[in-house]
Amino acid sequence: MSDLDFYAHVATRGEVLGVGIGSRPADWEAALRSSYTDNRSPGLMQRDFGLVELSFQEADGAKPDWSCFGIGVEVHRLLHGATVPPPLRDAYGQFSRRARFDDLSALILRAGYSIEPDNDDTTEDIHRYRVPESGARIFVVADADPYGYGVDPDDPDERQVGDVFGISVSPAWWAAKS
Repeated sequence: MSDLDFYAHVATRGEVLGVGIGSRPADWEAALRSSYTDNRSPGLMQRDFGLVELSFQEADGAKPDWSCFGIGVEVHRLLHGATVPPPLRDAYGQFSRRARFDDLSALILRAGYSIEPDNDDTTEDIHRYRVPESGARIFVVADADPYGYGVDPDDPDERQVGDVFGISVSPAWWAAKS
């Protein structure tokens, strides 16, 4: 298996190592077995494992509980040394610093899923695609230098047109599924 297999799995199945939307923070800790940082605000928590970033909402009630409502795979962070949780490396091997959308989309299509454009005109530097069967969205670099800083598009340390920027699982799709 490869890092592209991991990305395709998230994009088509909406989960990471068997854990997905609706799960608790302890489920993610058990699956990813690595350090993380939390960013909390009233009723919300973002848990950052490096490559994988999760969003949780606190349930109302006598005994507070947290439920995952968003999964993000932040591929762009690998260019800058983000950590890959050890269980992901164990399952999928080494992760490249970048992933190409053409390679990922070919893998997804070969698996029998489809991909459609899902742009919203709010940005020109990132294009968004949707896997209708899973509700996942794939964000792809469309402009490597959107602010005109003079970034070298061939520099291996910079993002490049066609790179997968990230993958996000749509909570709305999961709510409709259950």
